[in-house]
Amino acid sequence: MAIDKQALRKRALLLAEAGGKNVAAALVAEFHISRQAANRHLMQLVKDGDIVPSGLTKARIYQAAIKQEAGQLFPREGLAEDLVWRSIGAPVVKDLPENVRDIWHYGMTEMINNAIDHSGSPGIRVAIRRTALHTFGLVADDGEGIFLKIQRALGLADPRESILELAKGKLTTDPKNHTGEGIFFSSKMFDSFTIFSGNLRFLHDDGSRDFLMEHPADAPGTFVCMELANDSTRTPNDVFYQYAAPDELSFDKTVVPVRLAQYEGEKLVSRSQAKRLTARLEKFKTVILDFTGVESIGQGFADELFRVFAAAHPALDLVPMHMTTAVQDMTNRILAGRDMKQVLP
Repeated sequence: MAIDKQALRKRALLLAEAGGKNVAAALVAEFHISRQAANRHLMQLVKDGDIVPSGLTKARIYQAAIKQEAGQLFPREGLAEDLVWRSIGAPVVKDLPENVRDIWHYGMTEMINNAIDHSGSPGIRVAIRRTALHTFGLVADDGEGIFLKIQRALGLADPRESILELAKGKLTTDPKNHTGEGIFFSSKMFDSFTIFSGNLRFLHDDGSRDFLMEHPADAPGTFVCMELANDSTRTPNDVFYQYAAPDELSFDKTVVPVRLAQYEGEKLVSRSQAKRLTARLEKFKTVILDFTGVESIGQGFADELFRVFAAAHPALDLVPMHMTTAVQDMTNRILAGRDMKQVLP
């Protein structure tokens, strides 16, 4: 049986990016080839400059080779994001497909502009690195930290609430100069988009749900990390149109990960949790409530969300999805007394 050389090459490169241990053995098992054949393919990737070997033959590790990279620490005062892009980002992705270049242009300039306008940091570090399969970008500052800044600006009780607000979209601490769309759309364009600040991390992976993660480190400032496949077929307009109302270009639709309204060990039972979830949702015409990861909800939470809030905003279309049977049952109990369609399984 003929070997799919492109599939084998891509798998070898992915294994190298994932740590590079036992790559030959994995190729033997997955593609049903001999050890000698696997080694020949790996040596060709080494020759092509796509991977770098290290260690003895039996314990050899293959790491993804850096094809291009650039980085610089810029003073924030007087900095312009387009100049940073032209000097750091554009040269690294110049021969990639146009749609990939457009995503990097949008995402990096938006994140650099956010750091310029909001961080208060003396400097901003920008870096971009490209391998055979992916490109990785970083925008970092030593300012107050994005989650603390949002908490302070919105008067939130906990910085973890800032991540829920970011996930909703249309969030800005400077409405005169910003629309609040940059982080929202950037997070949806990249294969992986992560914000580190303080001891919190917001992670969006394409095809997965948004995550709030806590870790022991409490680093100053904000780090934004982006990753995109070099052969991605996604375009910026794919993302824009996904969140625009039909026949309109305005940002009128959002997807809210309901699980971000609960902290570790909590269940969604209270009206205050529902109010936290629904804050600012009146800015949209359609809100998709993604209940992935939520096993059950309490009566007070459901009543506040599906009766009180819905009645106060009749023009807003609330669309729940990915509900468990327990969540559906509680929701239908609340809706039973109202003249509206029940949530279907």
